Amino acid sequence: MTAGIRITWTLGAHGWADCVVEDHQAKAELSASYISNAPEEFLTAVARLVAGEMETRAQFEAEPTAYRWIFYREAAAATVRIRLLELRRGSDHDDKGTAIWSSRLPIDALARAVVRCFDEVVQIYGESGYRGKWGEHFPRTELEALRRVWRARRRPQ
Repeated sequence: MTAGIRITWTLGAHGWADCVVEDHQAKAELSASYISNAPEEFLTAVARLVAGEMETRAQFEAEPTAYRWIFYREAAAATVRIRLLELRRGSDHDDKGTAIWSSRLPIDALARAVVRCFDEVVQIYGESGYRGKWGEHFPRTELEALRRVWRARRRPQ
């Protein structure tokens, strides 16, 4: 199982972001448009997974292409299988997508990478700079919800 994952979110032209996800085996580059709540949906999906859901999803719209993240928690394990699909249209079924990246890693590693990604985003752009480039508010509520559930999961019982 690969334990290392890195995710970056870079703002481009107004309303557009580039996302790179990579582990020790592969790398995928994708785009997202502000026509959907891509960052909020992504952060919420990971938080739900950390909280115990067995399957969660998030989608980045790239007009007309879409990128769908599918997260599967492995039963009785603290690991997650991730599939990243590229779809011609966002409404397409999973089986019409092309897998562009996949990984299996500890849920803790995923949560850490996502929190680190958005902490870096706000450090680089600031919340007002983010809003100016992305066109929407920084997803502070969703980031803090993920951070809370991740910390609670890591706390000794």
